[in-house]
Amino acid sequence: MKNKFLNTLLVACVLIGLTSCETSYVDIPKDDELLDGTVEGLTSSQLSQFLRGDAAVNEVFTRETGLGSTFVGTSCINCHAGDGKGHLFTTLTRFGQVDETGNQFLNQGGPQLQNRALPGFLPEQIPAGATFSKFTPPAFSGLGFLQNVSDADLLAMADPNDSDGDGISGTVNWITIPGYSIPSSNSVTQNGKYIGRFGKKASAFDLLHQTVNAYNQDMGITSAFSPIDHYSNLEIDPEVATSKVNDVVFYLNVLKAPIQRNQNDNVVNQGKQLFKQINCTGCHKSELTTGYSPISPLSFKTFSPYTDLLLHDMGAGLDDGYTEGSAKTFEWKTPALWGIGLSENSQGGNYFLMHDGRARSIEEAIMMHGGEANNSKNAFQNLSQSDKNAVLKFIKSL
Repeated sequence: MKNKFLNTLLVACVLIGLTSCETSYVDIPKDDELLDGTVEGLTSSQLSQFLRGDAAVNEVFTRETGLGSTFVGTSCINCHAGDGKGHLFTTLTRFGQVDETGNQFLNQGGPQLQNRALPGFLPEQIPAGATFSKFTPPAFSGLGFLQNVSDADLLAMADPNDSDGDGISGTVNWITIPGYSIPSSNSVTQNGKYIGRFGKKASAFDLLHQTVNAYNQDMGITSAFSPIDHYSNLEIDPEVATSKVNDVVFYLNVLKAPIQRNQNDNVVNQGKQLFKQINCTGCHKSELTTGYSPISPLSFKTFSPYTDLLLHDMGAGLDDGYTEGSAKTFEWKTPALWGIGLSENSQGGNYFLMHDGRARSIEEAIMMHGGEANNSKNAFQNLSQSDKNAVLKFIKSL
Protein backbone atom coordinates (compact mmCIF):
# COMPACT_ATOMS: atom_id res chain seq x y z
CA MET A 1 0.00 0.00 0.00
CA LYS A 2 2.83 2.32 0.88
CA ASN A 3 4.58 1.61 -2.46
CA LYS A 4 1.34 2.21 -4.36
CA PHE A 5 0.93 5.57 -2.63
CA LEU A 6 4.49 6.53 -3.44
CA ASN A 7 4.05 5.54 -7.08
CA THR A 8 0.84 7.57 -7.30
CA LEU A 9 2.60 10.54 -5.73
CA LEU A 10 5.49 10.21 -8.19
CA VAL A 11 3.12 10.15 -11.18
CA ALA A 12 1.31 13.21 -9.82
CA CYS A 13 4.60 15.07 -9.43
CA VAL A 14 5.63 14.23 -12.99
CA LEU A 15 2.28 15.41 -14.34
CA ILE A 16 2.53 18.64 -12.36
CA GLY A 17 6.04 19.12 -13.67
CA LEU A 18 4.97 18.58 -17.25
CA THR A 19 2.04 20.95 -16.86
CA SER A 20 4.30 23.52 -15.22
CA CYS A 21 6.80 23.26 -18.07
CA GLU A 22 4.05 23.68 -20.62
CA THR A 23 2.49 26.72 -19.01
CA SER A 24 5.84 28.44 -18.35
CA TYR A 25 7.15 27.92 -21.88
CA VAL A 26 8.42 31.15 -23.43
CA ASP A 27 9.13 31.62 -27.15
CA ILE A 28 12.79 32.32 -27.84
CA PRO A 29 13.09 35.57 -29.84
CA LYS A 30 14.29 35.18 -33.40
CA ASP A 31 17.79 36.33 -34.23
CA ASP A 32 16.45 39.20 -36.33
CA GLU A 33 14.48 40.49 -33.32
CA LEU A 34 17.58 41.00 -31.17
CA LEU A 35 20.46 43.48 -31.33
CA ASP A 36 22.85 41.48 -29.15
CA GLY A 37 24.79 38.36 -30.12
CA THR A 38 28.12 37.95 -31.86
CA VAL A 39 29.31 37.84 -35.43
CA GLU A 40 29.74 34.30 -36.68
CA GLY A 41 33.12 32.59 -36.68
CA LEU A 42 34.66 33.66 -33.38
CA THR A 43 37.14 31.32 -31.69
CA SER A 44 36.53 29.98 -28.19
CA SER A 45 39.00 32.48 -26.72
CA GLN A 46 37.28 35.32 -28.59
CA LEU A 47 33.91 34.18 -27.27
CA SER A 48 35.35 34.21 -23.76
CA GLN A 49 36.55 37.79 -24.25
CA PHE A 50 33.12 38.73 -25.62
CA LEU A 51 31.50 37.40 -22.44
CA ARG A 52 33.95 39.36 -20.29
CA GLY A 53 33.09 42.46 -22.27
CA ASP A 54 29.39 41.74 -21.86
CA ALA A 55 29.85 41.56 -18.09
CA ALA A 56 31.82 44.82 -18.11
CA VAL A 57 29.14 46.62 -20.12
CA ASN A 58 26.61 45.58 -17.47
CA GLU A 59 28.77 46.53 -14.50
CA VAL A 60 27.19 49.12 -12.22
CA PHE A 61 29.67 51.54 -10.66
CA THR A 62 29.36 53.00 -7.17
CA ARG A 63 31.28 55.54 -5.13
CA GLU A 64 33.42 52.67 -3.84
CA THR A 65 34.34 51.49 -7.34
CA GLY A 66 35.12 54.93 -8.77
CA LEU A 67 31.83 56.47 -9.84
CA GLY A 68 31.76 60.25 -10.11
CA SER A 69 32.05 62.56 -8.30
CA THR A 70 29.86 63.91 -11.11
CA PHE A 71 28.55 61.65 -13.85
CA VAL A 72 25.77 60.92 -16.35
CA GLY A 73 25.13 57.22 -15.74
CA THR A 74 26.31 54.42 -13.50
CA SER A 75 26.88 51.79 -16.20
CA CYS A 76 27.16 51.43 -19.97
CA ILE A 77 23.81 49.68 -20.10
CA ASN A 78 22.13 52.69 -18.44
CA CYS A 79 22.24 54.41 -21.81
CA HIS A 80 22.20 51.40 -24.16
CA ALA A 81 19.49 49.01 -22.95
CA GLY A 82 19.69 45.75 -24.87
CA ASP A 83 22.58 47.26 -26.84
CA GLY A 84 20.03 49.59 -28.41
CA LYS A 85 19.40 53.32 -28.67
CA GLY A 86 19.05 55.52 -25.61
CA HIS A 87 15.98 57.34 -24.34
CA LEU A 88 15.34 61.04 -23.72
CA PHE A 89 16.15 60.41 -20.05
CA THR A 90 19.62 59.13 -21.01
CA THR A 91 20.35 61.82 -23.59
CA LEU A 92 23.73 63.50 -23.12
CA THR A 93 24.49 67.22 -23.25
CA ARG A 94 27.64 68.29 -25.09
CA PHE A 95 28.74 71.91 -24.79
CA GLY A 96 31.35 74.49 -25.65
CA GLN A 97 32.57 74.46 -29.22
CA VAL A 98 31.01 76.80 -31.77
CA ASP A 99 33.52 76.47 -34.61
CA GLU A 100 36.62 74.55 -35.71
CA THR A 101 39.00 76.59 -33.53
CA GLY A 102 38.50 74.18 -30.64
CA ASN A 103 36.45 73.91 -27.47
CA GLN A 104 37.16 76.86 -25.19
CA PHE A 105 35.36 75.27 -22.23
CA LEU A 106 37.45 72.16 -21.62
CA ASN A 107 38.72 73.66 -18.36
CA GLN A 108 35.11 74.18 -17.24
CA GLY A 109 33.93 70.61 -17.62
CA GLY A 110 33.55 70.43 -21.41
CA PRO A 111 32.81 68.82 -23.72
CA GLN A 112 30.20 66.84 -21.77
CA LEU A 113 27.85 67.89 -19.00
CA GLN A 114 27.84 65.61 -15.96
CA ASN A 115 24.31 66.33 -14.78
CA ARG A 116 24.29 63.99 -11.77
CA ALA A 117 26.48 63.92 -8.67
CA LEU A 118 27.27 61.84 -5.62
CA PRO A 119 25.92 63.09 -2.28
CA GLY A 120 28.00 66.04 -1.14
CA PHE A 121 28.79 67.20 -4.67
CA LEU A 122 26.96 69.46 -7.10
CA PRO A 123 26.22 68.42 -10.69
CA GLU A 124 27.79 70.51 -13.44
CA GLN A 125 26.10 73.49 -15.02
CA ILE A 126 26.61 74.72 -18.59
CA PRO A 127 29.03 77.66 -18.36
CA ALA A 128 27.88 81.10 -19.44
CA GLY A 129 28.57 81.69 -23.12
CA ALA A 130 28.79 78.03 -24.10
CA THR A 131 26.61 76.56 -26.81
CA PHE A 132 25.31 73.04 -26.38
CA SER A 133 23.52 70.16 -28.05
CA LYS A 134 21.69 67.04 -26.90
CA PHE A 135 22.98 63.66 -28.09
CA THR A 136 20.80 60.54 -27.70
CA PRO A 137 22.97 57.43 -27.15
CA PRO A 138 23.25 55.24 -30.27
CA ALA A 139 22.85 51.47 -30.58
CA PHE A 140 25.92 49.27 -30.15
CA SER A 141 25.26 46.65 -32.82
CA GLY A 142 27.43 46.31 -35.92
CA LEU A 143 30.04 48.85 -34.81
CA GLY A 144 32.96 46.58 -35.70
CA PHE A 145 31.91 46.60 -39.34
CA LEU A 146 31.71 50.40 -39.36
CA GLN A 147 35.16 50.68 -37.77
CA ASN A 148 36.70 48.57 -40.52
CA VAL A 149 35.47 50.57 -43.51
CA SER A 150 38.69 52.00 -44.95
CA ASP A 151 39.54 55.69 -44.92
CA ALA A 152 40.00 55.42 -48.68
CA ASP A 153 36.38 54.30 -49.09
CA LEU A 154 35.12 57.15 -46.90
CA LEU A 155 37.07 59.70 -48.93
CA ALA A 156 35.81 58.15 -52.17
CA MET A 157 32.21 58.66 -51.02
CA ALA A 158 32.89 62.23 -49.88
CA ASP A 159 32.00 64.98 -52.35
CA PRO A 160 32.56 68.25 -50.46
CA ASN A 161 32.12 70.40 -53.58
CA ASP A 162 29.16 68.42 -54.96
CA SER A 163 31.09 67.71 -58.14
CA ASP A 164 28.38 65.36 -59.42
CA GLY A 165 25.66 67.99 -59.01
CA ASP A 166 23.22 65.79 -57.08
CA GLY A 167 22.85 68.31 -54.25
CA ILE A 168 24.62 66.01 -51.79
CA SER A 169 28.18 66.74 -50.73
CA GLY A 170 29.34 64.84 -47.66
CA THR A 171 32.68 65.24 -45.97
CA VAL A 172 34.78 63.59 -43.30
CA ASN A 173 35.51 65.05 -39.87
CA TRP A 174 39.23 65.66 -39.39
CA ILE A 175 40.03 65.27 -35.70
CA THR A 176 43.05 65.23 -33.39
CA ILE A 177 43.31 61.72 -32.00
CA PRO A 178 44.51 60.75 -28.50
CA GLY A 179 47.95 59.24 -28.09
CA TYR A 180 46.58 55.82 -27.16
CA SER A 181 44.70 55.42 -30.47
CA ILE A 182 47.04 53.79 -32.97
CA PRO A 183 46.24 54.47 -36.64
CA SER A 184 46.60 51.59 -39.08
CA SER A 185 49.07 51.71 -41.93
CA ASN A 186 46.13 52.59 -44.23
CA SER A 187 44.87 55.51 -42.13
CA VAL A 188 44.81 58.81 -43.98
CA THR A 189 46.14 61.92 -42.24
CA GLN A 190 45.78 65.61 -43.09
CA ASN A 191 47.77 68.26 -41.25
CA GLY A 192 48.31 65.82 -38.40
CA LYS A 193 44.61 65.00 -38.07
CA TYR A 194 42.71 61.78 -38.78
CA ILE A 195 39.22 60.81 -39.90
CA GLY A 196 36.63 60.36 -37.14
CA ARG A 197 33.74 57.95 -37.56
CA PHE A 198 31.92 57.48 -34.23
CA GLY A 199 29.60 59.86 -32.42
CA LYS A 200 26.90 62.18 -33.75
CA LYS A 201 29.56 64.44 -35.29
CA ALA A 202 32.05 61.63 -36.08
CA SER A 203 34.37 63.06 -33.43
CA ALA A 204 35.77 59.74 -32.13
CA PHE A 205 38.50 58.00 -34.09
CA ASP A 206 37.86 54.38 -33.12
CA LEU A 207 36.00 52.22 -30.61
CA LEU A 208 38.83 52.53 -28.08
CA HIS A 209 38.56 56.33 -28.25
CA GLN A 210 34.78 56.12 -27.88
CA THR A 211 34.96 53.66 -24.97
CA VAL A 212 37.61 55.55 -23.00
CA ASN A 213 35.59 58.76 -23.38
CA ALA A 214 32.45 56.98 -22.20
CA TYR A 215 34.12 55.68 -19.05
CA ASN A 216 35.59 59.08 -18.21
CA GLN A 217 32.87 61.47 -19.37
CA ASP A 218 29.75 59.37 -18.76
CA MET A 219 30.69 57.69 -15.49
CA GLY A 220 33.64 59.66 -14.17
CA ILE A 221 35.86 56.56 -14.34
CA THR A 222 39.56 57.05 -15.00
CA SER A 223 41.72 54.56 -16.89
CA ALA A 224 45.36 54.26 -17.90
CA PHE A 225 44.26 55.75 -21.23
CA SER A 226 42.52 58.74 -19.63
CA PRO A 227 43.84 59.21 -16.06
CA ILE A 228 42.56 62.76 -15.49
CA ASP A 229 39.59 62.94 -13.14
CA HIS A 230 37.16 65.35 -14.80
CA TYR A 231 35.89 66.70 -11.45
CA SER A 232 39.20 67.55 -9.76
CA ASN A 233 41.15 67.88 -13.03
CA LEU A 234 43.92 65.88 -11.34
CA GLU A 235 45.64 62.71 -12.52
CA ILE A 236 44.59 59.78 -10.33
CA ASP A 237 45.11 56.03 -10.33
CA PRO A 238 43.06 54.12 -12.91
CA GLU A 239 39.62 53.13 -11.62
CA VAL A 240 39.03 50.58 -14.37
CA ALA A 241 41.62 48.04 -15.51
CA THR A 242 43.09 48.28 -19.00
CA SER A 243 42.09 44.66 -19.60
CA LYS A 244 38.46 45.53 -18.88
CA VAL A 245 38.50 48.50 -21.26
CA ASN A 246 39.96 46.22 -23.94
CA ASP A 247 37.26 43.62 -23.26
CA VAL A 248 34.54 46.26 -23.78
CA VAL A 249 36.18 47.41 -27.02
CA PHE A 250 36.29 43.80 -28.23
CA TYR A 251 32.65 43.31 -27.23
CA LEU A 252 31.63 46.36 -29.29
CA ASN A 253 33.71 45.14 -32.23
CA VAL A 254 32.09 41.72 -32.48
CA LEU A 255 28.42 42.46 -31.81
CA LYS A 256 26.53 41.19 -34.83
CA ALA A 257 25.00 43.50 -37.38
CA PRO A 258 21.20 43.92 -37.18
CA ILE A 259 19.33 41.55 -39.48
CA GLN A 260 16.61 42.94 -41.74
CA ARG A 261 13.17 41.46 -41.14
CA ASN A 262 10.39 40.70 -43.63
CA GLN A 263 12.84 40.64 -46.52
CA ASN A 264 10.41 38.76 -48.77
CA ASP A 265 7.49 41.09 -48.12
CA ASN A 266 6.32 42.72 -51.37
CA VAL A 267 5.53 46.07 -49.73
CA VAL A 268 8.92 46.12 -48.00
CA ASN A 269 10.67 45.52 -51.32
CA GLN A 270 8.52 48.19 -52.98
CA GLY A 271 9.58 50.59 -50.22
CA LYS A 272 13.22 49.64 -50.76
CA GLN A 273 12.99 50.63 -54.43
CA LEU A 274 11.25 53.91 -53.59
CA PHE A 275 13.87 54.65 -50.91
CA LYS A 276 16.49 54.37 -53.65
CA GLN A 277 14.36 56.24 -56.22
CA ILE A 278 14.01 59.36 -54.05
CA ASN A 279 17.77 59.15 -53.36
CA CYS A 280 17.74 58.50 -49.64
CA THR A 281 20.65 56.20 -50.51
CA GLY A 282 22.64 59.30 -51.46
CA CYS A 283 23.59 59.41 -47.77
CA HIS A 284 22.14 56.21 -46.32
CA LYS A 285 24.31 53.89 -48.41
CA SER A 286 22.83 50.41 -48.70
CA GLU A 287 26.20 48.64 -48.93
CA LEU A 288 29.67 49.16 -47.52
CA THR A 289 32.68 46.86 -47.39
CA THR A 290 35.23 46.31 -44.66
CA GLY A 291 38.95 46.08 -45.24
CA TYR A 292 41.35 43.89 -43.31
CA SER A 293 40.66 43.34 -39.62
CA PRO A 294 42.70 41.30 -37.12
CA ILE A 295 39.32 39.87 -36.11
CA SER A 296 38.84 37.49 -39.03
CA PRO A 297 34.99 37.51 -39.19
CA LEU A 298 35.11 41.28 -39.79
CA SER A 299 37.60 41.18 -42.68
CA PHE A 300 36.53 41.98 -46.25
CA LYS A 301 32.80 41.73 -45.58
CA THR A 302 29.99 43.47 -47.48
CA PHE A 303 27.22 44.69 -45.19
CA SER A 304 24.14 46.94 -45.25
CA PRO A 305 24.22 49.68 -42.59
CA TYR A 306 22.43 52.43 -44.55
CA THR A 307 25.02 55.09 -43.74
CA ASP A 308 28.04 56.63 -45.43
CA LEU A 309 29.65 57.68 -42.11
CA LEU A 310 30.04 61.18 -43.56
CA LEU A 311 29.02 64.61 -42.33
CA HIS A 312 26.21 66.37 -44.18
CA ASP A 313 24.58 69.80 -44.01
CA MET A 314 21.19 69.07 -42.44
CA GLY A 315 19.85 72.60 -42.62
CA ALA A 316 19.07 75.43 -40.21
CA GLY A 317 16.41 73.47 -38.35
CA LEU A 318 19.03 71.02 -37.05
CA ASP A 319 21.75 73.61 -36.41
CA ASP A 320 22.37 73.50 -32.63
CA GLY A 321 25.22 76.02 -32.67
CA TYR A 322 27.63 73.38 -31.31
CA THR A 323 30.20 71.27 -33.07
CA GLU A 324 33.23 69.01 -32.68
CA GLY A 325 36.38 68.61 -34.75
CA SER A 326 36.17 70.13 -38.23
CA ALA A 327 32.39 69.65 -38.45
CA LYS A 328 30.16 72.67 -38.89
CA THR A 329 27.32 73.34 -36.46
CA PHE A 330 24.75 72.28 -39.06
CA GLU A 331 26.61 69.12 -40.11
CA TRP A 332 25.73 65.70 -38.70
CA LYS A 333 27.05 62.24 -39.43
CA THR A 334 24.61 60.04 -41.33
CA PRO A 335 23.24 57.62 -38.72
CA ALA A 336 23.12 53.95 -39.64
CA LEU A 337 19.50 52.92 -40.18
CA TRP A 338 20.04 49.21 -39.52
CA GLY A 339 18.29 48.19 -36.33
CA ILE A 340 15.94 51.20 -36.40
CA GLY A 341 12.89 48.95 -36.44
CA LEU A 342 13.97 47.53 -33.07
CA SER A 343 14.69 50.92 -31.51
CA GLU A 344 11.30 51.14 -29.82
CA ASN A 345 12.24 48.08 -27.73
CA SER A 346 15.14 49.90 -26.07
CA GLN A 347 13.41 53.30 -26.03
CA GLY A 348 10.48 52.34 -23.83
CA GLY A 349 8.00 51.53 -26.60
CA ASN A 350 8.30 54.84 -28.46
CA TYR A 351 10.65 56.30 -31.04
CA PHE A 352 13.08 59.07 -30.12
CA LEU A 353 14.97 59.74 -33.35
CA MET A 354 17.37 62.30 -34.86
CA HIS A 355 20.53 63.26 -32.98
CA ASP A 356 18.65 64.45 -29.89
CA GLY A 357 15.52 62.28 -29.92
CA ARG A 358 13.25 65.13 -31.03
CA ALA A 359 11.44 63.03 -33.67
CA ARG A 360 8.75 60.70 -32.34
CA SER A 361 8.26 58.67 -35.52
CA ILE A 362 10.19 57.68 -38.63
CA GLU A 363 8.03 59.94 -40.80
CA GLU A 364 8.56 62.88 -38.44
CA ALA A 365 12.33 62.29 -38.63
CA ILE A 366 12.18 62.35 -42.43
CA MET A 367 10.30 65.64 -42.42
CA MET A 368 12.94 67.23 -40.18
CA HIS A 369 15.63 66.66 -42.81
CA GLY A 370 16.89 69.83 -44.47
CA GLY A 371 19.97 71.08 -46.27
CA GLU A 372 21.40 68.38 -48.51
CA ALA A 373 18.40 66.15 -47.73
CA ASN A 374 15.77 68.66 -48.91
CA ASN A 375 15.27 67.07 -52.32
CA SER A 376 14.75 63.60 -50.87
CA LYS A 377 12.43 64.94 -48.18
CA ASN A 378 10.33 66.76 -50.77
CA ALA A 379 10.26 63.68 -53.00
CA PHE A 380 9.00 61.61 -50.06
CA GLN A 381 6.37 64.23 -49.27
CA ASN A 382 5.11 64.08 -52.86
CA LEU A 383 4.64 60.31 -52.82
CA SER A 384 1.17 58.83 -52.60
CA GLN A 385 0.13 57.70 -49.13
CA SER A 386 0.50 54.04 -50.09
CA ASP A 387 4.03 54.68 -51.41
CA LYS A 388 4.92 56.59 -48.23
CA ASN A 389 3.67 53.66 -46.18
CA ALA A 390 5.85 51.31 -48.24
CA VAL A 391 8.96 53.44 -47.59
CA LEU A 392 8.17 53.57 -43.87
CA LYS A 393 7.57 49.80 -43.73
CA PHE A 394 10.91 49.22 -45.47
CA ILE A 395 12.79 51.47 -43.04
CA LYS A 396 11.09 49.78 -40.09
CA SER A 397 12.18 46.38 -41.43
CA LEU A 398 15.85 47.34 -41.10
